[in-house]
Amino acid sequence: MPSFRKLCGVIAGALLIASTSAAVSQEWPTRTVQVISQFSAGNASDIVARIVLDQAFRQMGQSYIIENRPGAGGTLGAAAVAKADPDGYMLLLNSSTMSSQVVLHKNLPYDVVKDFAYIAMFGIQPSVLITSPSKPYKSVADIVTAAKAKPGTLNFASAGIGAASHMAAERFRVSAKLDVQHIPYKGPVEAFTDVMAGRIDYYYLPIAPALPNIQSGKIVALAVSTPKRAPSLPNVPTIVEAGYPDATYLFWGGISGPAKMPRAIVDKLHGEIQKALKDPGVQEKLAKLGVEGRPMSVDEYAKFVLDDVTETVKLAKAINLAPTN
Repeated sequence: MPSFRKLCGVIAGALLIASTSAAVSQEWPTRTVQVISQFSAGNASDIVARIVLDQAFRQMGQSYIIENRPGAGGTLGAAAVAKADPDGYMLLLNSSTMSSQVVLHKNLPYDVVKDFAYIAMFGIQPSVLITSPSKPYKSVADIVTAAKAKPGTLNFASAGIGAASHMAAERFRVSAKLDVQHIPYKGPVEAFTDVMAGRIDYYYLPIAPALPNIQSGKIVALAVSTPKRAPSLPNVPTIVEAGYPDATYLFWGGISGPAKMPRAIVDKLHGEIQKALKDPGVQEKLAKLGVEGRPMSVDEYAKFVLDDVTETVKLAKAINLAPTN
């Protein structure tokens, strides 16, 4: 058995670590926090993140700045955070795209699961299946019927191989057993433009950028990808209601930091974000975007990401999606 003196030393050391950790948590943040976005400004993750983080950092009386670092499928920004000093002053906006990176790259410069401290989820955002008003499709059944009548003739757009728009459409394609062509674009703007012009049959995109165009009649919404209907599109059925329960796709967004961030800072920011998500003003803004809150603990969020990665790997195998580099 350890001596009484040695035991006292162990207890004192533990108390010192605990008190130091608490002090770090209380002091942080003392300066502007840099939040890295993996993609260009104005994407769905950015829109939601700004709503939540504006309130969270206002509560803490400190400022933050979102820096967009697009490139290499989002891996440049993620790599910068994975290698950053884990002091809580460089964080990462993450989303479903993190899971796709696992299947798109042979040699990622980081481990999506092990190299990040997953702090908090902002919410789940439905992807919406859209088409042009010039197309004859008024329902999911119309697309399925047309695709099976003439295999290989219909097409769908995506914002790039492995993007959320691609993975959502592939879940639908596999579930409905469709023979359709995938047309990948350089980004969501180019894809959306061609869908709206009627050059593409259908497209999945997050509900936030789609909503104004659905409301104005520039595009037609056929289904949402989540199991429940979106409050902002109450008359649009889910893909489950359309008859394809295996085609659900959750576009999620949240925030993480380097893996070795002090747990006290992780817990503090997690708590502030949970508080922000309960703010009536934040809830109203998110509801207008169709964002569904998913309260989770820090550990539950980390498990959610792991599960999402696992499901994405399964889908990649089912559609023979091979890494490009």
